[in-house]
Amino acid sequence: MEPLTGTAVLTDGEIIENLVKDYEVPSEYEIVDLQGGYLLPGLINLHAHLATSGKPPESSEKQTDYTKLYQLLTSGTLIRAGAKKVLEGYLKTELLSGVTTIRTVGGVLDFDARLRDEVNQGKLTGPRMYVSNMAISVPGGHFAGSIATVSSSVEEVVADVRKIAETHPDLIKLMITGGVMDSSDEGEPGVLRMPAEYVKAACEEAHKLGFKVAAHVEGTEGLRTALENGVDSIEHGAHTDPEIVRLFQERGAVEVCTFSPFIPYALFDISESHCVPAAVKNGQIVIDGIVECTKTCLANGIPVGLGSDVGCPFIVHYNFWRELCYFRKYIGVSNRETLYTATLNNAKILGADHITGSIEKGKSADMIIVRRNPLEDLRALRDVSMVIFRGKQHRKPKVKKMKEIDTLLDKYM
Repeated sequence: MEPLTGTAVLTDGEIIENLVKDYEVPSEYEIVDLQGGYLLPGLINLHAHLATSGKPPESSEKQTDYTKLYQLLTSGTLIRAGAKKVLEGYLKTELLSGVTTIRTVGGVLDFDARLRDEVNQGKLTGPRMYVSNMAISVPGGHFAGSIATVSSSVEEVVADVRKIAETHPDLIKLMITGGVMDSSDEGEPGVLRMPAEYVKAACEEAHKLGFKVAAHVEGTEGLRTALENGVDSIEHGAHTDPEIVRLFQERGAVEVCTFSPFIPYALFDISESHCVPAAVKNGQIVIDGIVECTKTCLANGIPVGLGSDVGCPFIVHYNFWRELCYFRKYIGVSNRETLYTATLNNAKILGADHITGSIEKGKSADMIIVRRNPLEDLRALRDVSMVIFRGKQHRKPKVKKMKEIDTLLDKYM
């Protein structure tokens, strides 16, 4: 599809009222001249964590202790209020960088749901939000004791689903396998941590309560366990086989592709990433698994979404555009297909395509403007000249950037 020219988008408050020829714009409308810019739907990030900035560790000996960080952020009323203020800033950065809808999959207490509600009420500047609040893990599991509760039995995992449901999330998140960030053994980044019976019990309870279930998965055994026991979306991915493909199709499950968090581990010099030595090989193992899983899913008609895992080291709140570039590079699809994935297709996965994801009559006025054609170069999305969310214009948006991180990431694009 080539960009439309000579076309005007009419908005009535928050909603797109119509698309007409530019000479057919009624006189009562205020005209906003894009001055040669390109208008496209706002981006949708399906995998995010608002609790951290993306700042990397200072050295391999000083890795971030996320459990201690969580305990600090939740240690008192004033500190909690301050922590929420920081998250409000991250959320504003997401919007001003061109992300008009975000799905969070693991956070601090019920902060994400509260932020979602305040955005909806017009009290905060931020994108539309779909949230899981706290995730569920197991002893020794991925992010156990920080952005994930710790369940030690079937009974506890069911109770934890119910407790999280009381915080008014939009989905439930499970940490089924380990990951690169918490693996000290080279060659095994995605070891199965959550027993199958826990996964089954959590999914049954979540579905009974009306929630879909997303699962952190970075290994094939975990991928199979997740799909066999009711998970609706696989976050990250791993190597597949014909049985796994069949399970994806039977479950109607989707994969959410995330390259951004693994690029620094696999590609950076260790003096730059400050990761533990095992993480270099493990990062590449996960990238290879995501590539194979994504290509297999696309070849078999299984929906694939796109998320950046923002909040992980080096993954900052204004760089979702990089995930689109990685998707294009590693999966080999066109710029057009990449943009579709990050907009309307992501909206379909959310069940929100009747609201957002494309510029159509009756949908929310969620749009961004860039100066260059992203169909020719996705790096055009790096600099957004205007963000329009629910009809409200944010002209010449500015976000505070981390120059050292961007310089490193640019080196390995």
